[in-house]
Amino acid sequence: MQVVWFKRDLRVVDHAALARAARAGPVLPLYVVEPDLWQQPDASPRHWGFIAETLAELREELGRLGQPLVVRQGAVVDILEGLTRQGALSALWSHEETGNGWTFRRDQQVAAWCRDKGVPWHELQNHGVWRRLQSRDGWATRWDRLMAQPCASAPHLAPVESVPGPIPSARDLGLGSDHCPGRQTGGRRAGQERLESFLQQRGEQYQRAMSSPVDGVSACSRLSPYLAWGAVSMREVTQANEARRRALPPANKTWRKSLRSFSGRLHWHCHFIQKLEDEPRVEFENLHRLYDDLRPRTPDVARLEAWKKGETGYPFLDACMRSLQATGWLNFRMRAMLMAVASYHLWLDWRAPGLHLARMFTDYEPGIHWSQVQMQSGTTGINTVRIYNPVKQGFDQDPTGTFIRTWLPELAQIPDQYLHEPWAADNAAEVIGHDYPERIFDHMAAAKAAREKIWEVRRRPEFRAQAEAIVIKHASRKNRSRRKAPAPKRSDQLSLPFGETS
Repeated sequence: MQVVWFKRDLRVVDHAALARAARAGPVLPLYVVEPDLWQQPDASPRHWGFIAETLAELREELGRLGQPLVVRQGAVVDILEGLTRQGALSALWSHEETGNGWTFRRDQQVAAWCRDKGVPWHELQNHGVWRRLQSRDGWATRWDRLMAQPCASAPHLAPVESVPGPIPSARDLGLGSDHCPGRQTGGRRAGQERLESFLQQRGEQYQRAMSSPVDGVSACSRLSPYLAWGAVSMREVTQANEARRRALPPANKTWRKSLRSFSGRLHWHCHFIQKLEDEPRVEFENLHRLYDDLRPRTPDVARLEAWKKGETGYPFLDACMRSLQATGWLNFRMRAMLMAVASYHLWLDWRAPGLHLARMFTDYEPGIHWSQVQMQSGTTGINTVRIYNPVKQGFDQDPTGTFIRTWLPELAQIPDQYLHEPWAADNAAEVIGHDYPERIFDHMAAAKAAREKIWEVRRRPEFRAQAEAIVIKHASRKNRSRRKAPAPKRSDQLSLPFGETS
């Protein structure tokens, strides 16, 4: 029997492993719920809630094709061993996965088991990320060529004798509580609806509005969780975007600019995952090793907890964190600001804040996440130091205070003109320190101190050699001059976003 192991590819359309396995013989579609994976520090109930909903729909879709999804709980090797004893496994099929360190080690164990048992394991490319990539040269061209290939159709499946098995709850997995009332609904149908509504209605102002935490809720595609867990494929989204762009009249410049911008972010999605594929250590270690002793490895617990709870005393920053807690989503600029404040103003090592954000993002994609966490923390060595001013960002992105008012009702008594700096209001003493916390840092002084420490490292004579090696291995080839690391300039303000397709 051909066993198709579903991982981050929870769909039946454009599923190369499923299509090819069906041509080889009867298929057993399998999803393994791995309790040890869900005990990892980057896992959360909101992730599983989204996946469980997607699995339920996937089971229905596979059932309509002829064979429902089979769900088993335990270690993958143990599940495969059981199938072998039953004579139900002749070949294993799956897509390649660029997950966290735990899934990387698990896949190594599965590969070793397959070799030992003589079971062929066919791993196929899932999206625009290449295993054992030797050079980034030509990467974008290869990506475009891959995305232009036809999507594999959902195959007919002959029914096989199997017990579907239950889809456990978050409580069953010991994940505890996670109040996220605004989490996006899982499942392919919801993902397809998001894609259609973005390309036909919501996306017209994408380029203009994506940086706003208010307008971005609607103007952004909101496809990121469906791409992260594979309810829709990158190829499907890319082709739909291109078809929509070609159908637009040349005079419709707003739509055309937005769709072009969205296309660029689809490229960046895989570009960042490729970084983790090429160098898995970025989940755990500074990409540029001269930053290893820059910040204390043990975080200041009080500062970390205030940041996590949205209680730093900076209204716009706190509103962003509380919105994320309640919805599982935040637009890319605000994600970058949250991480930058933790790293620069609070001077926290990126690992603990990065894990918290991983748990909060319903669309957690390890490759994008850890590359961006390091980028926004200034530890890549090849990206510009960008220290977001949380007060200025509030004025820029929430000038009327609508977003702050939504998430910080305790500031109701603060007049509008002081909402971004409530400590300056005439009635500040009645609110600050009572209904709303006092500031836990001075944003101007903290930014100055952080900038000096970062640049002290960047000016070291050995810094550039490491940076040039990182550029050669990881940098985009859109501008080939970037293959040589430029001399650092304080004025350079390039910043690339979290959640590229958010």
